[in-house]
Amino acid sequence: MEKIKEMSIDLETYSDVDIKKSGVYKYAESENFEILLFAVSINGGDVLVYDLACGDVLPDEILDAIVSNDIIKWAFNASFERICLSYWMKRNYPDRFCSYSIPEDTVGNYLDPASWRCTMIWSAYMGLPLSLEGVGSVLGLKDQKMKEGKDLIRYFCVPCKPTKSNGGRSRNLPMHAPEKWTVFKSYNKRDVEVEMGIKDKLHKFPVPDFVWDEYHLDQEINDRGILVDLQMVNNAITFDERSKATIADEMRGLTGIDNLNSVSQMKSWLSDQGIEAESLGKKAIAEMIKDAPEDLAQILSLRQQLAKSSVKKYQAMQNAACNDHRTRGMFQFYGANRTGRWASRLIQLQNLPQNHMDDLDAARELVRIGDYDSLSMLYDDIPDTLSQLIRTAFIAKPGYKFYVAGFSAIEARVIAHLAGESWRAEVFKNGGDIYCASASQMFHVPVEKHGINGHLRQKGKIAELALGYGGSVGALKAMGALEMGLTEDELQPLVDAWRQSNPNIVSLWWDFDTAIKNAIKMHCSTAAHGIKFTRRSGMLFITLPSGRKLTYVKPRIGENKFGGESVTYEGIGATKKWERLESYGPKFVENVVQAISRDLLMNAMKTLSHCFICGHVHDELIIECSEKISLEALCTQMARTPDWMPDILLRADGYVTEFYKKD
Repeated sequence: MEKIKEMSIDLETYSDVDIKKSGVYKYAESENFEILLFAVSINGGDVLVYDLACGDVLPDEILDAIVSNDIIKWAFNASFERICLSYWMKRNYPDRFCSYSIPEDTVGNYLDPASWRCTMIWSAYMGLPLSLEGVGSVLGLKDQKMKEGKDLIRYFCVPCKPTKSNGGRSRNLPMHAPEKWTVFKSYNKRDVEVEMGIKDKLHKFPVPDFVWDEYHLDQEINDRGILVDLQMVNNAITFDERSKATIADEMRGLTGIDNLNSVSQMKSWLSDQGIEAESLGKKAIAEMIKDAPEDLAQILSLRQQLAKSSVKKYQAMQNAACNDHRTRGMFQFYGANRTGRWASRLIQLQNLPQNHMDDLDAARELVRIGDYDSLSMLYDDIPDTLSQLIRTAFIAKPGYKFYVAGFSAIEARVIAHLAGESWRAEVFKNGGDIYCASASQMFHVPVEKHGINGHLRQKGKIAELALGYGGSVGALKAMGALEMGLTEDELQPLVDAWRQSNPNIVSLWWDFDTAIKNAIKMHCSTAAHGIKFTRRSGMLFITLPSGRKLTYVKPRIGENKFGGESVTYEGIGATKKWERLESYGPKFVENVVQAISRDLLMNAMKTLSHCFICGHVHDELIIECSEKISLEALCTQMARTPDWMPDILLRADGYVTEFYKKD
């Protein structure tokens, strides 16, 4: 066998754990996990398939290459291959297996990600879909992913239902369908060929080495995982069942409705009470409760409690927790390929309910020790209490605490820096409150939180959140302006006041718009506010200050609904399909600001990579630390500015806690 420099790999595997519910870490940790097929191309050569299920053995050179940090391993969604091979090597070749980091870390079951590269990440970096089938189709590859794959995976890779016709077996083996197995081997081989086709198509646009370094740090964070208090989680699920059963009995007694999940039955019952309900959504019921008589308000409130689905988060924790009770694989690197930000997986850490309870510790302890009676006596709304406690199910390991540190108003700081909006820079420099300052700028009066003209802060806040990227009255409504007490008549004046107060940000939108249109029309490079726009090889590239590029596929100048010029490009739309999308200056500003904010968080991760970072949410890091560390020093390190944007004004604040919460 020739000397191996790099390998492209694809695995077909079996496990009795549902990978969609539990993730790859728990999937591969199962005692019943095994690798069935191992397809590999060495140094770009022909693809070989090793039929491990039927007795083939991998050559020593390949086994050595798997654990070597000097040999690059490529795969599409490479974290799957790396984690599966980690467990497989540990079990079958324990003398060859080696991990990384230090003994106190919790990554010891996994191969070092440093020598792994992922064609899915490369595709995402180029603005392409996150599925092998989708990328192959968009790139028009000669070899496409075989459509028979899903059926074959269902047949060989997951348990089957015992029936009379299959002799009561719970698993299909190669011998049960030799013809299908032959096709399955072709499918395995084809996947590597498609991956290699992607690499070939994209070779002119390599992912920068520093982005691969970021990917490796992301993989380390996923390997580390976050500890879950499973005792509390199990009790929370039991409490929720008991509480929902009690609420359901009470509602049936009060309404006589047989199926409480039936929207039509509930609407019909409300109609009999004189309420015509168009919707039974959360917001609609909250509005009804305001005006309903006391007895009806009670029933509507019970329905709200019954509809609370937060317990699903606890079930997701239960499903994903590994043998050491840590949940892993919760962060998808480059999950949002328009900006390069992360997406959440499994437990969806980025949209956990907030907690507003004063006695969070006490309520949490009652759930943890299983004291349902005390909880129901002290708290009227058990589903809501359990919802507020979800974050607290994540705990630091013994002898450690969570140091939670986050950037203050990161997007507001980035857009102010790009636009050169000097009054904002002064606010940040002096440690001011941007919402108060914005309201003060808009209404020309001093505004202080809980002080003079304090009622205007809310208007400043909603304007800041809704209007920075070209939003108007519709954006304010979508942000909940009317529910917060603003009237319809106040909205347009609020938009006008904000734009007049931020002329440089408004200029930023249209400077981007002009520069991008010129780059597309003239097939050249343009620049605005330190950001470079380049049309090349059928792509629009936006070069960020960090050197990272955002990619828009097949950009064109089109016509918008108002008859003016707009930019269109191909990408994944709201329907999750590949389609032509429309954009304009303010939207590109949003992409760039969020992408730079992501790069600043990544810079903080790199600065603090010697710590045990075990999670991140938007602009916040969750770090498992011994209490010897200074929180102030950690926040100072987090707010260190990168070389590529030394003048931006950053601030990080944090808190120390035994369990995760929203401080």
